[in-house]
Amino acid sequence: SCIISTHSRTFLLLALCTGEAKNIPPYPGPNRMRDCYCTVNLDQEEVFRTKIVEKSLCPFYGEDFYCEIPRSFRHLSFYIFDRDVFRRDSSIGKVAVQKEDLQKYHGKDTWFQLQPVSADSEVQGKVHLELRLSEVITDSGVINHKLATRVLECQGLPIVNGQCDPYAAVSLLGPSRSEVKKTKVKRKTNNPQFDEVFYFEVTRPLSYTKRQFDVEEEDVDKLALRVDLCNLSNLKFGDEFLGGVRVPLRVLGQLGVHDAWYYLQPRENGGKSVKVEELGSLRLNIVYTEDHVFPSEHYTPLRDLLLHSANVQPVSASTANILGEVCREKQEAAIPLVRLFLHYGKIVPFISAIAHAEVHRTQDPNTIFRGNSLTSKCIDETMKLAGMDYLRVTLKPIIDEICTEHKPCEIDPVKLKESENLETNRGNLRRYVDRIFDVITTSGVRCPTVMCDIFFSLRESAVTRFQVDQDVRYTAVSSFIFLRFFAPAILSPNLFQLRPHHPDPATSRTLTLISKTIQTLGSLATSKSANFKEAYMAAFYEYFNEQKYADAVKNFLDLISTSGKWDQKSIETPIMLKEGFMIKRAQGRNRFGMKNFKKRWFRLTNHEFTYHKTKGEGALCSIPIENILAVERLEEESFKMKNMFQVIQYERALYIQANNCVEAQAWIDILTKVSQCNHKRLSTYHPSAYLNGHWLCCKLSAEAAPGCMPCTGLPANIQLDVDGDRETERIYSLYSTYMTKLIKMEEACGSKSVYDGPEQEEYSSFVIDDPQETYKTLKQIVSAVQTLEQQHTKYKRDKFKKTKIGSQEHPIGDKSFQCYIRQQSESSTYSI
Repeated sequence: SCIISTHSRTFLLLALCTGEAKNIPPYPGPNRMRDCYCTVNLDQEEVFRTKIVEKSLCPFYGEDFYCEIPRSFRHLSFYIFDRDVFRRDSSIGKVAVQKEDLQKYHGKDTWFQLQPVSADSEVQGKVHLELRLSEVITDSGVINHKLATRVLECQGLPIVNGQCDPYAAVSLLGPSRSEVKKTKVKRKTNNPQFDEVFYFEVTRPLSYTKRQFDVEEEDVDKLALRVDLCNLSNLKFGDEFLGGVRVPLRVLGQLGVHDAWYYLQPRENGGKSVKVEELGSLRLNIVYTEDHVFPSEHYTPLRDLLLHSANVQPVSASTANILGEVCREKQEAAIPLVRLFLHYGKIVPFISAIAHAEVHRTQDPNTIFRGNSLTSKCIDETMKLAGMDYLRVTLKPIIDEICTEHKPCEIDPVKLKESENLETNRGNLRRYVDRIFDVITTSGVRCPTVMCDIFFSLRESAVTRFQVDQDVRYTAVSSFIFLRFFAPAILSPNLFQLRPHHPDPATSRTLTLISKTIQTLGSLATSKSANFKEAYMAAFYEYFNEQKYADAVKNFLDLISTSGKWDQKSIETPIMLKEGFMIKRAQGRNRFGMKNFKKRWFRLTNHEFTYHKTKGEGALCSIPIENILAVERLEEESFKMKNMFQVIQYERALYIQANNCVEAQAWIDILTKVSQCNHKRLSTYHPSAYLNGHWLCCKLSAEAAPGCMPCTGLPANIQLDVDGDRETERIYSLYSTYMTKLIKMEEACGSKSVYDGPEQEEYSSFVIDDPQETYKTLKQIVSAVQTLEQQHTKYKRDKFKKTKIGSQEHPIGDKSFQCYIRQQSESSTYSI
């Protein structure tokens, strides 16, 4: 489905890695070490907090934070705090990056010097003022001038210590003037509505043409109005300063009226006199993007080119693949491409096409999908988006347990603590590995359909390309599901939303050892002990050198690489998924046949569900998987038998009794899994049997009557909150950024077309299988990008024409907007 937009929208995205701090000033006292954490703030509003790193002056955080910025802001700020158990945590220093400077640091690791934190310099919010100069004739006939200052409202004031009780202090700055007038305090709000007027008497020259003024007279143009916002405090130290503005009265001009919004500014000369070098520094990697998204129809040409990519022959000449060729990092291209293709339900054919091309170029089956190619990055991103719930259900309970229990698991004799026992630690680690291995290899029925379809495609491409290698069908899939999905999630659970923060060092070491072992178990390597450089890991792995582990991995990989798409079954090799004895009720196929219960050997492959008189004999009955309409439990009252379930087909239901409740659920899960993509799956079913001419559940007499209960076990389709237009805008921005590379790729196509000789070295970085087809696609991309470029230019020009400085959207004091105005005025004749 397509999200239809009726108006333009602007989105701000922030992704950052809070790396580490160094040279934090020591704590005064004998201990000297500090327990530090870092916060991320939009202006003064905290939006993220790292873990606390204890007893360190060079804390390492290594935490990622990703968010969509929901409001306008002036500074992205980072504060380092020292935790204090008895008092309020104290701030050590801060880094504040102005919004307009964020692009300077985009995508780079940067060390920032920490700056002193001062209440006088921490400001946010804006104030709406109205000034009016009017003449007043006194009884004696003298003309006086009065300045009426109206403080209307404020927005976005900071909340200090959980409260905000603001008031405004207004004063006129000039010789011999010290009078301060205050508004009423507005309780418990950071968006106060004041609407109070204050009058100041001023004198002004009779005429602006007069060259000299009398001593008693004031030149109004040299006066200024000061408005300070303060927070009423119960503390003895006085009220907190929230920010202020200084408005020169020359803004009144000839009309004597001024009405505008102002950004609050820090107190002049505010801040402590601390040598910056003494506070230490903070390493950050900030990725900041600002996208302006047009209505949907603007993106149709580029979006159609992208979505057609899977059908282009060869796929290397497709629009999406070209994006991967020109981007500096494949990840840059993969993120918006995957989101776009998932949104429009076209991710499987696209990944299948690029994966098939990559496999065709691979010479050694042992290196299959091991590089950081566009295919690998797209599958990684798809697993992250589509498999996040699957990962959470599978791993989170055991990961939480490991992080809570803190059991010692160090098996390196060199790193062993004196109080620890090597055999005890090995036992702890072995139990954790066994449990995690078990939850992974029994989770196949929960693997999302889209991932299964992709794995099926990878397996078929690999088997076709390397027919001699018997294990390539497994390694092609395990290189993703174990190597790039489960193992990284175990290693860094915070990056996969399994834990809020990076684990402590001891737990992190435990997870590293588990991750290494699981990764090797999943790889199905022939000489696994040799995979480990460390002797202690090789010795530990001997515990797992049993065939049952390899069999469990193969069964799991077989299940998750089974496609639900029946048009592919003709080329898919039948895979045995589950078998065993169960009791089934005769279906009464013969007119006089007895409907009694018999023990049968059941066998399920990805093609059919069959039962046999005994193991190894021919099938008595075969049900093609595409004929299974639902798999549901059967109520006990039907036959007064426990652990029964039904496999519903077109004509009738097959009633089966499993040996126990666990076995029954396992069969229901796996049968549901392999049949979940069937086109004619039922939405309702009968929970009881049809006996003696009616359904026991709803008493309807017609055997063909529709079900009386909604089906369970239907797969939850991946509902991604993806805006297709926004992702296309992201892709347009990437093409626009790398336009010079697109032009260079065009030249490379021309070079390859004209010369049959050796390829020119300057063009060798591009994969071009078909120069003519690639050149044709490049022309279409450049045309679509240039059209969008023109629309963006027009939007900026129109925005510039309509913008008013001092409005609520663009208050006076917005440096980023003043910078924008300057840029526009240099390239435009329009004025505001």
